[in-house]
Amino acid sequence: MKPLKRVALIGNHLPRRCGIATFTHDLHRSISTARPCLETCVVVMNDPGATYDYPAAVRFQIPEETIVGYANAADFLNTERFDVVCLQHEYGIFGDEAGGHIVELLNRLSMPIVTTLHTVLPAPTPVQHKVMGKIIARSTTLVVMAEKGRELLRSVHDVTPQKIEVIPHGIPDFPFLEAHHAKAKFGFSGKTVILTFGLLSPSKGIETVIDAMPGIVECCPNAVYVILGATHPNLIRHQGEAYREGLITRVWELGMQNHVVFFNQFVDQATLLDFISMCDVYATPYLNEAQMTSGTLAYSFGLGKAVVSTPYWHARELLDSGRGILVPFGDAKAIGLEIAALLTNDVRRHAMRKRAYAASRSMTWTQTAKRYLAAFEASRETSRIGNRAPAAQGDLREGGTFPELRTGHFLSMCDSTGLLQHAVHSIPNRAHGYCVDDNARALLLSSALATFGEARLPEPVTARFAAFIQHAWNPDTHRFRNFMSYDRQWLEAQGSEDSHGRTLWALGECARNDTDPSRRRWAAALFKTALPAVEHFRSPRSWAFTLLGLDAYCVVVGDLTASRMRELLADRLVSAFHATETEDWHWFEDVLAYDNARLSQALLRTGAALKRSPLIKVGLTSLRWLMELQTTGHGYFRPVGTESFGVVRKAPRAFDQQPVEAGAAISACIAAWRVNDSSQWTTGAKRAFDWFLGSNDLQTSLVDPDTGSCLDGLHPDRPNQNRGAESMLSYLLGLAEIRQFARAGMATSPAELAHKLALSA
Repeated sequence: MKPLKRVALIGNHLPRRCGIATFTHDLHRSISTARPCLETCVVVMNDPGATYDYPAAVRFQIPEETIVGYANAADFLNTERFDVVCLQHEYGIFGDEAGGHIVELLNRLSMPIVTTLHTVLPAPTPVQHKVMGKIIARSTTLVVMAEKGRELLRSVHDVTPQKIEVIPHGIPDFPFLEAHHAKAKFGFSGKTVILTFGLLSPSKGIETVIDAMPGIVECCPNAVYVILGATHPNLIRHQGEAYREGLITRVWELGMQNHVVFFNQFVDQATLLDFISMCDVYATPYLNEAQMTSGTLAYSFGLGKAVVSTPYWHARELLDSGRGILVPFGDAKAIGLEIAALLTNDVRRHAMRKRAYAASRSMTWTQTAKRYLAAFEASRETSRIGNRAPAAQGDLREGGTFPELRTGHFLSMCDSTGLLQHAVHSIPNRAHGYCVDDNARALLLSSALATFGEARLPEPVTARFAAFIQHAWNPDTHRFRNFMSYDRQWLEAQGSEDSHGRTLWALGECARNDTDPSRRRWAAALFKTALPAVEHFRSPRSWAFTLLGLDAYCVVVGDLTASRMRELLADRLVSAFHATETEDWHWFEDVLAYDNARLSQALLRTGAALKRSPLIKVGLTSLRWLMELQTTGHGYFRPVGTESFGVVRKAPRAFDQQPVEAGAAISACIAAWRVNDSSQWTTGAKRAFDWFLGSNDLQTSLVDPDTGSCLDGLHPDRPNQNRGAESMLSYLLGLAEIRQFARAGMATSPAELAHKLALSA
C-alpha cells in the first residue's frame, strides 16, 4: 500500500470561537508537525451569516445550512484525492435536524473516513439515532475520547469493538510549574486562585462555584475565583449578555465582588496556558453528566492542576484514582468544602497535581498525533481489505481490470431444452427442471454480451432460450408459464407476476440488442402481445422488471400503448413509495424482499428516458437508503438476508445472502451514476461486485473465475456450495456490466453531464 500522503479534516476552525474549532486547529497542527511531509487541509463549517479570516490551511468552507455546500465539499475532497478524511462530529455544527446534512457529504466520499465523536448520547432521539447510524456506517474508524464513549457505541448503536479507537483529548506539552510567576503576570500575587475557563453558558454550572465562594472565602480569605471566557456565540445571538449579567448580579448579591473576577475574552493558547498556570485549583462544575469530552478539563489536568469537578463522564474517568476530586452536580456546599480543603492543604494539593501531571504525559498532542496517524493508516488498510477485488483494485471510475468473463459453467447448465435451474455443487440437477425466470435471465445475458463487446454465446444456445420463452407463452391465459419439469411438462398454467415481468424485460432487451434481426422482430412482437397483462398486476417487482424492458423496447418501437404503460407503471411505483415512506423507511413496500434494487433502477432508467425528475428523485432516495442498509460498519456489501423477507419495517437480517441482490445493486448504482454523478454510486457498484470476490461477512469468494460459476449464497457459518443458474447469471450479468462501465462508462460528454445534472436537480 502506498504511504499516507494527504489528509483532510472536517470541522470548525479558529478564529471561529468554539471547542471544536480549537480542537480541529490543534489536531491539524499536531499532525502536520508530527509528519511534515504529509499534505493536510481543513474543510470548515460556517454558522449562518458568519465569515471568518481563516488561515491558509482552510481550503474549503461550507455554509452549514446549505446542502449544496456539503456536496461541493465532497467533490473537492474526491477531486483532490485525499487518502483519508477525519471528521470532527458534534451536535449543533452541521445543518438539518440532528446535523443530517453531513451525511450527504460522507455518502459522496470515496476515501476512508475516520470520525471523532465528541458527543455520544445515551438516549438519542429517533432522528439523532438515525443520523448517527448513517455516520457510523460511512466511517471506517470511530474515535472517542473516553471509555464511556466506547461503551455507548456498543450498547446504543451496536458498533463492533474493532471499529472503535479511544484516543484521549490532546493537551499541550507544558512544563510542571508553580503558580507564582503567572500570578504576578496577571496581578494576582498573594492570592489563591480558583479558575474556570471556556465559553460561558448555563450548562457550565458557574453559579455553583459563585454560590460556594462565601464559604471558601471564610476558610481562605485571599481566595479569588477567575472566570475566563467569552459568552458562547449561540447564547449571544439569542440572549445577548443576559446570562453573564445575571452571574455578575449574583456575585454582588453575595458580596463577593472582590473575590470573583470575569475576563470576557476568547484568548489564544499561549495566554490560556498562562491563566491555567496561575491557578491553584481548577473547577469544572458542569451540570450535564453526559459530557463525553471537556477540552478545558484535559488542558488543566495536563498542566498538573488540582481539579474539583462534577462527575460528568470525562471527569469521572480522568480524575479517578486520586487524580482529582468529584462532587455532586449543583451542590454548592460540597464543591465549596472540597475547594477550601485543597486551598488550605498544600501537601495534599501538590500530591494531586503530581499524580495528574504524570498521568497526562500520554495525552500530549505529540502522542495524540501519533495515534491519529496510526488510525488513519489502519483505516486505509481496513478499507483496502473491505473493498478488495483480486483483479479490480481502486476506484471503479479509474478503470482497471476485472475477471475475464467465462461461460464454461453456464454452458454446462444448458441442454437442448434450455437452462436448468439448479445444481448440486457444480453438477446440473435435472430433478428441478427449468423455469422461464432463468431462461429470461439467460436471454438478458446473451443481449448484454453482444452489447458490451464480450465474446458472444453460441447462436444455437441463444436460440434455445428464445424458444423456451416462446413455448412458455400461454395464449389461453395471456401469461407466461414459469416452471417446467425435466421431461418438458409445464407445472402450471401461468407463472408469477414477477416472472412475467422479468420475461418482458428480457424480450425488450432482445428486441433492441440481439445480433439476429429476425429474433429482434420476434422479441418485439411477443413483448407487445404479453405487455397488456401487466396493467392488472399488483407486484412492484413485476412493474419494475416491465419498466426495464420498456426502457429498451421503446427505443426501437414507437408504440403508444407501451408509452402509456410506461407512464402508468412508473407512477404506480412512485405512488407506492410515497404511500409507504416514513422518516426512517424510504421504500416502496412495508417489507424488503428479493431483487430489491431493481425497483430503484427501474425508476432511474425511466426517469432519465422520459426526463421526469420526480422519478429520478424517488429512485435516488430509495437506492441511497437501500445501499446504506446493505453496507456494514466495516464497509462490506451485505445483501438483505432471506430471513428478513416478509418482516415488516425492520432492519434487514444478515443471512442468508444471495447473489441476486449484489447483481441488482451493481446495475442500480450504475444507473444512479448516469443521472447523479457521485462517487457513492461507483463505490456502491464496486462494493457490491467485490461481495462476489470475497469482500463479505465470511471473507469468502463465491466465484470460480475460470468457469464463471458462482456459489448460491452465504449462510451464517458457511457458503452454499451449490452453483445454480440464478446465482451464476447474477454474477455474469454484474461482471459484464461492470467491465463495460469500467471501460467506457466514464466517457461522458459535457452535454450528457449537463443533462444528468439537470435531471438530478
